[in-house]
This record gives sequence, structure tokens and C-alpha cells, in this order.
Amino acid sequence: MHPSAHRRVWRPGFALDLRLTLGQLRRGHSDPTYHAGADGSVWRTSRTPEGPCTLRVIDRPATGEIEASAWGPGAEWQLHALPALLGADDDPDALVARHPIVRDAQRRYTGLRMPRSALVLAALVPSILEQKVTTIEARRAFRLLLGKYGEAPPGPAPAGLRVIPDARTWALIPSWDWARAGVDGRRSRTVIEATRVAGRLEATTGVSHPEAARLMRLVPGIGVWTAAETMQRSHGDPDALSVGDLHLPKTIGFALAGHAVDDAGMLELLACYGGNRHRAALLIRMSGVKVPRRAPRYAPRPHFTGRTL
Repeated sequence: MHPSAHRRVWRPGFALDLRLTLGQLRRGHSDPTYHAGADGSVWRTSRTPEGPCTLRVIDRPATGEIEASAWGPGAEWQLHALPALLGADDDPDALVARHPIVRDAQRRYTGLRMPRSALVLAALVPSILEQKVTTIEARRAFRLLLGKYGEAPPGPAPAGLRVIPDARTWALIPSWDWARAGVDGRRSRTVIEATRVAGRLEATTGVSHPEAARLMRLVPGIGVWTAAETMQRSHGDPDALSVGDLHLPKTIGFALAGHAVDDAGMLELLACYGGNRHRAALLIRMSGVKVPRRAPRYAPRPHFTGRTL
């Protein structure tokens, strides 16, 4: 028998697109911590400071309310954090569009908010797995590792969902299982380094965004890109621009200048959006701007197998 659900009904009081907002936390269609229901609901598992949790949220447009149900030891914590998770701390109006593409996307996606999960390690580990590899490699690794080392979620969760491991479990994964998941020694060592200071990393949700990013980058193996990808999700940082991304500068360049640029060029083009550079970049990506392809797609490395652990 499933444990009883904790419930909360919350009225945002602002335009909110539930799937666009929570979808920013999703690591691809195979993410074992996220499920989009056919009825419009979103299911999400998490490991809160109080323990594992399964969360189900659904939008009721007729009443302007969000209905949330949660199961597990972390249910009360997660429901208390629900407004921040759905962007209540965010201020989309702080971005003043300077370009037609940004202005049009801002108008089309008025319900987009920056989610704040307040769970740093859970956002950091997948970001580390995505360092300098293809998206396919990283997401398969995440799925395989959670399949073996993740936990079955509490409550009536959809099939296939898992709860992300805790810091100790990540630290104890043997080298051969990292290798079988296609994760090289550099990335697995970075995950382990992060687990050693997991408590301090979680505490960064209580400091300013620049200071949180600085503290995150003190961990060996975590640079500007990884910190930004984490800050976007755990802290809801609208300015955490993913400098060092393989594709983002080209997208920004073609959208705003008509040609590809490098990181320096991207920073120059987005300088007018200081404080909201990630939001501006996200809106540009969502606008559907096309970047001409002049080379074959980067293929997964030969040693990657994607086998079950």
C-alpha cells in the first residue's frame, strides 16, 4: 500500500507554464527523475534534506491553481519549496528585450519562469556528466547509473522513475561501473570531489548567486560552464550563462549578429542583458533560430557502450 499523499494547492498569481518551467530541470526524454503525464501533470523525484520524495503537480487553468501531491519522507519539505520550484522568486520582467527575436520569444513564452530546486548536488552531478561529451553519452550515463544506484521512489510513481543517489552512494560507485556507464576518470573524480563537500555546496543556496558560483568553482573539475548549468537549476539564477558551451555561442551569434561568434562575442552580444543573460539565451534558443551546419555531428567516443550496469 502506498503511503498517504501530502497535498498543497497553490495559486501563483502570475502567468505560469508548468511544463516550460519544470522542463528546464529535465535531463532529456530519458531522465529517470522526471515524467510528463498524458493528463498534463508533471512527476518529479528528488532527494530532499528530509529524504526521498515523489512530487506530482498539475495546472488547473480554470481556477488559476496548481495542485501538488507528494509522497515520502521529503514530501513536506518539497511542498514547502513548491513556489520557488515553480519560479515564484523569479522576475521575468527584469529582462528588457533589446532585440526583436528576444522580444518576440518573451511575448510568446510569458509563462516561462526560472525554477529553483534548492538541491545543489542533484543539479551538479548531471552537469558534471555532461562535461565535454555528447548529450546522448551524458544522458545514457545518468540513466544507467540511476538504474543501478538510484532508489525506487515513494508513492504511486510512474514506472521507470528513480530517486537520485545521496552523496555517499555517488562516492562509493566503483571505477568499473563508472567505466561501464561511459564516464571517464576525470568526470567521475569530479563527482567524488563534489560529494566530499556536499554539505557546503547545499549551503550555497543561502548566499548570493555570484558567491555561490564562486564557491562551486573551488571544487576541482568544476568550471564556469558546469557551475552555470547547476546554478540555473538549483538556484534559479537567470544570469548563469553557460560560457564554454559548444553550440550556444553560434546560436546567439546567428540570432543577434547574423554569424557565428565565440564565447567572447557571445558575452559582448548579451552584455545588455546583464543579470538576465541566461534568460535571454534561453529565449533565443526557444525562438527556433537556425544555425547552418558545416560539419558532421560530434559522435560518441568509441569506448562508450551504453550497456546495462
